[in-house]
Amino acid sequence: MSDHEFLVIGGGIGGLATALGLAHAGARVHVIEKAPEFGEIGAGLQLAPNASSALDRLGVLGEIRKFAVAPRRMVWGDAISGEIVTAFDLGEPFVARFGYPYLVMHRSDLLNVLLAACRAESRITLETGRDAVAIEDKVTGARVTCDDGTVYDCAALVGADGLWSPTRKFIADDGPPRTFPFVAYRGAIPIAEVSEHAGLDNVIMWCGPDMHFVQYPIRRGELFNQVAVFKSPSFPAADWGNEAELDAHYAQCCDYVRKSLLKIQRDRRWTMVDRAPISTWVRNRIALVGDAAHPMLQYIAQGACQAIEDTICLAERVRDIGDVGDAFLAYQEARYLRAARVQISAEFMGGIFHIGGVGRVLRNKFFEGHAADDYREIAWLYGHRA
Repeated sequence: MSDHEFLVIGGGIGGLATALGLAHAGARVHVIEKAPEFGEIGAGLQLAPNASSALDRLGVLGEIRKFAVAPRRMVWGDAISGEIVTAFDLGEPFVARFGYPYLVMHRSDLLNVLLAACRAESRITLETGRDAVAIEDKVTGARVTCDDGTVYDCAALVGADGLWSPTRKFIADDGPPRTFPFVAYRGAIPIAEVSEHAGLDNVIMWCGPDMHFVQYPIRRGELFNQVAVFKSPSFPAADWGNEAELDAHYAQCCDYVRKSLLKIQRDRRWTMVDRAPISTWVRNRIALVGDAAHPMLQYIAQGACQAIEDTICLAERVRDIGDVGDAFLAYQEARYLRAARVQISAEFMGGIFHIGGVGRVLRNKFFEGHAADDYREIAWLYGHRA
């Protein structure tokens, strides 16, 4: 048995960022991770200004810039015709409007930067191979028991334990996640393998009926991240979303998208899942952050961004409010409506991306006249400061 001021369950991006934020607020933090080592599964992620500003406040943005790419444009293309529908300028006008850049990078690079910062912070201790299986609310603290019998008593507990969070189940048992009939194949390839492209310094999304295909450079421009999403016709059969379905669905696409699909990694596929928004993230001195609080669909690239926003808000409430329980409640009130709006918007935008038939034509027509420096529709999202 061991005692800690703050205990964080989960050593992913959200958990490490939480530890760093709390340490900067003067707290002592212990992080437990169930995996044998700290690591991230997947390839690329996108960090909009609402996240890059928060990472700056955590003191790690400079190190992140060593690995990240600041793309020149965000481009929207039609996957069937191959035509470019519209684009956002992510250069000087964008940075002038939002104060921070739009960055893309490898998930493992972000985690490694956060991990190094945590290891350099004397107020943070880290432990792997600890799988939390039971949580007790002690009102003035919490107790966590792991599968190997290890017990932790803490003055405050933060669940950064992801989609299947046992901490969330303890606070708001809302059943299993929602599974959608969409599946994603993703991975990164060496940039040298990309023979033709719509600009290697862009984030580009090709949209089509019940599909979208995303591409952007990561890791200093050395790798090219690709994500292929489509709706499986056999959902929820045992082998839904398999490679044969992937190829059949993308056969309708333009030459460029079909050729790009040949290089997509196929050794693993991810299902599209989320949970409905909830308003209760806190129970006494136990709180949720990241996917434990608000798992969302990937369609507006805000999952990691919202987790990082959480960490800043939580840490600053702890710093400014004397009682941890009151600080956690203030954090919940400051965050849950915004996170719910982002969750709902992600699902809504998926419908826009994936529309077919006449809807696809009308969508393209609607967006084709959009000015590259008109950021009004995204200002609420990217301009937010936690």
